[in-house]
Amino acid sequence: MWITSVYNIDWPSNTGLSAAQQQSEFRAWLDLAEERNMNAVVVQIRPTADAFWPSDHEPWSHWLTGTQGNSPGYDPLGFMVAEAHSRDIEFHAWFNPYRVATHTNRNQLAASHPVRQNPDWAFAYNGQLYYNPGIPTVREFVIDAMMDAVDGYDIDGVHFDDYFYPYPASGQNIPDQATYDQYGSGFDNIHDWRRNNIDLLVEQMSDRIKASKSHVKFGISPFGIWRNSSTDSNGSDTSGLQSYDAIYADSRKWVLEGWLDYVTPQIYWEIGHSAADYAVLVPWWSDVVSGTDVHLYVGQGAYKIGSGGPWNSASVLSDHLNLNRNHSEVLGDVYFSANDVRANRHGAIDRLVNDHYSRPAISPAMPHLGSSAPNTPTISDATRTGNGVSLTIDGAGSSYAIYRLDGDTTADPCDFADASNLVGTTRADGSVGTFTDTTAGDQTYTYYATALSRNHLESEPSDAVVVPAGAGDTWSATVDTTSAAFTASESWGSSSWSSERFGDSYRFAEPVSASDPAWFRAEIPATADYRVEVWYPSHADYNSSTPYLIATTSGNETVTVDQRTNGGRWVDLGTFRLPAGDGNVVGVSRWSAASGYVVADAVRITRF
Repeated sequence: MWITSVYNIDWPSNTGLSAAQQQSEFRAWLDLAEERNMNAVVVQIRPTADAFWPSDHEPWSHWLTGTQGNSPGYDPLGFMVAEAHSRDIEFHAWFNPYRVATHTNRNQLAASHPVRQNPDWAFAYNGQLYYNPGIPTVREFVIDAMMDAVDGYDIDGVHFDDYFYPYPASGQNIPDQATYDQYGSGFDNIHDWRRNNIDLLVEQMSDRIKASKSHVKFGISPFGIWRNSSTDSNGSDTSGLQSYDAIYADSRKWVLEGWLDYVTPQIYWEIGHSAADYAVLVPWWSDVVSGTDVHLYVGQGAYKIGSGGPWNSASVLSDHLNLNRNHSEVLGDVYFSANDVRANRHGAIDRLVNDHYSRPAISPAMPHLGSSAPNTPTISDATRTGNGVSLTIDGAGSSYAIYRLDGDTTADPCDFADASNLVGTTRADGSVGTFTDTTAGDQTYTYYATALSRNHLESEPSDAVVVPAGAGDTWSATVDTTSAAFTASESWGSSSWSSERFGDSYRFAEPVSASDPAWFRAEIPATADYRVEVWYPSHADYNSSTPYLIATTSGNETVTVDQRTNGGRWVDLGTFRLPAGDGNVVGVSRWSAASGYVVADAVRITRF
């Protein structure tokens, strides 16, 4: 699904939210994607020539803080990529190449904005500011600005939408005649020149991406109609706006030239629409990509659900995907936008998921991007736990797919093409993947794993691992500050003031440039992986960067927690490999550069 930042449509929901609020909202969008078995998000990170990362080219985005150029206090792009990958969801960075502002006042732009420094780089049209696509220096600059994110972050894809030259406004002309006079030699008319300007952007961006990171996909979601057949025999049997002519987007050429890895036409019309029939446009786009390496993912107008007519039907999107099944070139769908997926008006998203997305799916492979399928992995551990079966996979994959068959059995090749046997995928940490099959019951299962390259080329399956029937073996210990297993120096005070405390009281101390940790002790029954959770009361005056120390088999690991928020509940620090024996397991350190009390209250350690 698309996650839109301009006008705060999806994320963040408003300007000026705290870093913790923004992060919580984004995690909720990933929760939704995961719940609906979506395997990619397309997130708008450069909506108006400003950035959702610390860019050397353009200022921080207005849509984050309310003031262009003001830092949000963290790196949103780095955070979002890491969060998506932790769930093995692809992160496609969505850029608007030429839109500068949703107003025309250059003085409202940050003082450092390139258009403030180079006023002639932009023109005003229909109430907005745009970089001028006809100026070669501008094209080079916007490519550099976008490549800054490609070079600096582990994104999976680069995505443009349909905004190149602005959509036509009645009675207005694009003010670029002087630019055409300067740069348009060799073209018969300004329209061909404008199309060429956009072609150059697409081609050069494609080249730059592949030169930097060959695995990063490049996709565009153009307006759903290229040209009508009444204008061009290569066009579709439609009668709507033609993006080739209206916004100078020769999307068919981009596919045929191989500049794209995927195309996502915005086919935001229903089956049977009089001017732009979905049942006409899907076959047309399928024919365009046929014989190329370009994937076709259909852009679906989830925002139209509830707008009347066929869009009031619960089956409207499911019907679209049923039609797609008749065209093997269609390899996926993208939904605009996240809020509409969550709204689930008329139950249409529930119907879509029940009919088509009841199982997880591996993203379509792109062998033309190079590399090869990894070597076959090994399932090195498969253990019943309190919430399913926990597996560890060793190999050389960027990610791993896990398949499960009922009983003690041997798979045949068809079993790995059957979606009902795929229980999930997991992104590798180094070369190791961990996965918990939370859908497992108490019966006997046979598990296989495959390794996936960054472009989802899939290895041969691993040897089978059989997990016998039975319930999981769990162990848990909770230690609070009133227990004899808790120790702290005299510098730690005691309080029962907060109603969010665990038990009768909690401990607190001023931050200092020394560790002086308060320790929670436990007797760990066996060397294994354990989940560590902490409880603390929160307050706006508490420490925003409290260090928790976890004594793992490889030494102390530190996790910092903002104790100003999320108090009065268990907060998950992660899963750690702990050594067997009786000893200090979790410490709360006073060594924090932030102000405000650090608090120690309770710890829960669980093996599943």
